[in-house]
Amino acid sequence: MNIKRTTLWLAPLALALFCAGGARLNAASDNSHRTTLSLNGQWDVADSVSPDAMPKSYTHKAPVPGLAHSAVPVFPDVDQFQSRQLLGNLVSQHRLDPAIYKKLGDARGLSHQDRNYFWYRRSFDAPAQNAVALLRINKAQFGAVAWLNGVRIGEHDPCFTSATFDVTKAIHFGAANELVIRIGAHPGVLPPNVMCGTDFEKNRWTPGIYDDVSLMTMSNPVISVVQAAPQLSTSSVLVQTELHNYADHAITTKLSQQAFEWKSGASASGVVETEASLAAGETKIIIQSVPLPSAHLWTPEDPFLYQVTTTTHGDSVKTRFGQREIRFDTVTQRAMLNGRPYFLRGSNITLHRFFEDPESGTLPWDDAWVHRLLVTIPKQMHWNAFRFCIGPVPDRWLEIADETGLLIQNEYFVWTGGEWAFEDYSKQYNHDEMQVEYTEWLRDNWNHPSVAVWDADNESWLPGWADIINKVRPLDLSNRAWENSYNGPAAANDPVEDHQYLWGDTAMGDVWSEQSGTPRPPDFKLENLENLFGPTESSNKTAHALILNEYGWVWLNRDGTPTLLTDKLYPKLLPGDKNTTENRFKLQAYILGGETEYWRAYRRYAGILHFVYLMASDPKGFTADHFQDLKNLKLNPYFEKEMEQAFKPLGVYLNFWHPTLTTGQQQRFSIAMVNDEDRLRTGTLRLFFTDADGKESAAGELPFSIAPLGAETYNITLKVPATVGSYSLQAVATPADDASNPTISHRDVEIKATK
Repeated sequence: MNIKRTTLWLAPLALALFCAGGARLNAASDNSHRTTLSLNGQWDVADSVSPDAMPKSYTHKAPVPGLAHSAVPVFPDVDQFQSRQLLGNLVSQHRLDPAIYKKLGDARGLSHQDRNYFWYRRSFDAPAQNAVALLRINKAQFGAVAWLNGVRIGEHDPCFTSATFDVTKAIHFGAANELVIRIGAHPGVLPPNVMCGTDFEKNRWTPGIYDDVSLMTMSNPVISVVQAAPQLSTSSVLVQTELHNYADHAITTKLSQQAFEWKSGASASGVVETEASLAAGETKIIIQSVPLPSAHLWTPEDPFLYQVTTTTHGDSVKTRFGQREIRFDTVTQRAMLNGRPYFLRGSNITLHRFFEDPESGTLPWDDAWVHRLLVTIPKQMHWNAFRFCIGPVPDRWLEIADETGLLIQNEYFVWTGGEWAFEDYSKQYNHDEMQVEYTEWLRDNWNHPSVAVWDADNESWLPGWADIINKVRPLDLSNRAWENSYNGPAAANDPVEDHQYLWGDTAMGDVWSEQSGTPRPPDFKLENLENLFGPTESSNKTAHALILNEYGWVWLNRDGTPTLLTDKLYPKLLPGDKNTTENRFKLQAYILGGETEYWRAYRRYAGILHFVYLMASDPKGFTADHFQDLKNLKLNPYFEKEMEQAFKPLGVYLNFWHPTLTTGQQQRFSIAMVNDEDRLRTGTLRLFFTDADGKESAAGELPFSIAPLGAETYNITLKVPATVGSYSLQAVATPADDASNPTISHRDVEIKATK
């Protein structure tokens, strides 16, 4: 394999991991074995065309972690790179001259900036003398090469995993040091076998050291990797420790493990010890079982955390974990959390698209902002899950998910497309490289209880991908499921993603018809939902558990203008002078709320994840999020109101979508209800019309009772009001134990006179 790696490669299992399970690296350790120094902050930055000559002066400053577009003063044309996938997509939609695409040759894309590299520099005072010093860069793109005190210490090309370098021979202990890190200014500088991320709808590619940088010193033997794998059946945690001896002589050490409650610090287990001997330069992997009597299980509703302290004669680390197991079951088509069915409700975050948003700035590293994004709003919206879509997040995001209770479908930055793609992009992927990158990715994330699914790729057809997955799958001792997009499941109980874009043909039918040479499909209408049942157009005909992690196709930019994928849709849905900004926002929310109710109603999915909660908003963008005020994270009020109701654990779906009724007719209405909670829900279900003044008429009522995790369908017949006009038909389920918190499903209907 022609694959560049860091100078420190400890074992086939993984690269070194020095602070496992998401422990922050912001201060010196409270254990004398290891000292950790955060190198986050403002760094000096310069740029260059050549990769060789280190800059003589640095005239800009930029935050680490952060992105180069936040540099002061601003670098011109930063982020300006168009990938071949984007260019091919634009050509296929007749938005770009094919001649421009042909100029690419074998290149990754077109760079529109006069640079290839950014150089980051900072000084720091190193801790006192110790046997080993290691530098860790959690994530940087595009590629990273590091020098300490003028000594080149290593390089790491992958953009989505951590790099660790042995700097023992270059460091000045107890004195000033200068660190320089060079990154690519755009994906085009990376070796062709290395993944830079593939995205058909990403307009700009943003370089930066976008996760923590830290220095660690310790003595031998060094704890390189710790994996804490919960074992619910034995009320224990399996702790796998990778040790490395940097000394030039053999070492014998006692390896100790002890579990504690994370918040209280109370002991949760006794000390488990073993003895290990390592030859000079040797790496050894040791597995120990730590009993956790009467363990407190982790769930999104009760995200209880433990940490295990791992100690050798020369080193010590704390690894945080949650005692939980999540599986998917093909027989029941359900997600199973701690042995019980669990329904996933939530949305998507495409952080690497958000990076290209001019307003993104340093927001992804503002702890208060991220807490509101991941905690405050999701709880209000009744979300317990996210897909981190086509690209990873900084480690801090997963730490917050662990602490506050979210389940994450963690997706790697792989997207090839299929028959609709402009070329066969699957040929660009190097299988050996992807096995290495997936291995590093597992190592970086396997201690997070929030990580529920390893998502290998998005909307991809990749021959042989299941083989890669199954080679790295055993590395995760928690045995999480993998999702393999349109390639199909790689194992018996792996889930499958589904994307339901009912409005896609209406929006893009002309283009798709021309590409395929088939007749243009008919436009979709809301009343079609009345006769559909469960998954309708899935690309995966499968009996495996399905996760619906994209649906809608009704995107609007934050200012209410249609995106490139909906600019032909809204004139059809809102003809003439009805096509106003407010009407578009109202209709978008109405459709998304109703679709969410529908997809939940028939229990064909283990998870329902709307697309998309956070991404860029751009006049040249294909999709967009729903924020009205990005800095303060205020959602569009129409979206917020509709989706807050649609995602309530007690779900209500009124299966009626016809736009008109006639006065006085008798109409039977079907109402499907679901109960996502593991408790009986009872109460009253009412159906009634309200007119434009809010006056209620033609009401019907009956009791409901839904078993734990169950579903029921009720029918109510009403006589349509005798007065013509615009009405809202509302199905309202009021729980007996929470009367102030009803769930409402509503439909807009025009009542016309009987002919």
